[in-house]
Amino acid sequence: MPLSRRQFLHISAGALIVGAAGDSFCEPLEIGVTQISISLARLPMAFDGLRVAQLSDIHFNPSESSAHVAKVVEKTNAARPDLVVITGDFVSASLASSRDDSRAERAWPCSKLLSKLQAPLGCFAVLGNHDYYSNPRIVSEAIESEGRIKVLSNLSVPVERNGARLWITGIDNVTARAARPEKALQGIPPEECKIVAVHEPDFADQMRRYPVDLQLSGHSHGGQIRAPLMGPIWLPTFARKYPMGHYVFGNYQLYTNRGIGMSGIPMRFLCPPEITLLTLKRA
Repeated sequence: MPLSRRQFLHISAGALIVGAAGDSFCEPLEIGVTQISISLARLPMAFDGLRVAQLSDIHFNPSESSAHVAKVVEKTNAARPDLVVITGDFVSASLASSRDDSRAERAWPCSKLLSKLQAPLGCFAVLGNHDYYSNPRIVSEAIESEGRIKVLSNLSVPVERNGARLWITGIDNVTARAARPEKALQGIPPEECKIVAVHEPDFADQMRRYPVDLQLSGHSHGGQIRAPLMGPIWLPTFARKYPMGHYVFGNYQLYTNRGIGMSGIPMRFLCPPEITLLTLKRA
């Protein structure tokens, strides 16, 4: 299929950026902490001011990522979140195979580092498409092995404070066709506040049909390489409508995190890695 003019320009711009940057952008140099305040109408007063740290898209490689992830954990703990949500892609799948246990096994040392996360109300996670394509069973087992992080596979769990509660909902991977929102939300009173974690941000178009207040997603890496004046040179499926930042759809809100790791081309340009710290307010 011939390239469109827009695709040709984006790919050409990406090639120029890679050539000009050389090795200087092959490793992210700064990890940004994006702080944002979000008002939710159904948030109980007991949770007013709740601090939620979001991490995403670690793409862990033991030989390259250990110091980086350790720094991310340190910065996250310094922000003193009440709870942590990790929105998938702990590892990178092999391009040569849709199932690669050796790649999935990288989740074990990743989990060891993430076990140092500190959040009094807990740490929760969902799997990404790379986790699924490597081996979701191994990745889930590894991430939960330290007893610090709960992987939510089409599942909701309550978080309680001072007699009030809100729900953390995890939707299984959309790309792998494993998402089951009805199952995840079954039995939860519609009037209660819900934060949903789902790897792919564009699933908001389906998810906002349900009584959910806030969606946290990743997947896009913000484009990872962004060309001046043109934006991202490439975005994955299910991350092309809402690739980065805060979106509001009436009472439904979405935040798409840029991720902290890399896949494909091992570089970032005009798109630094991100820890998100969301402060929730009662509207």
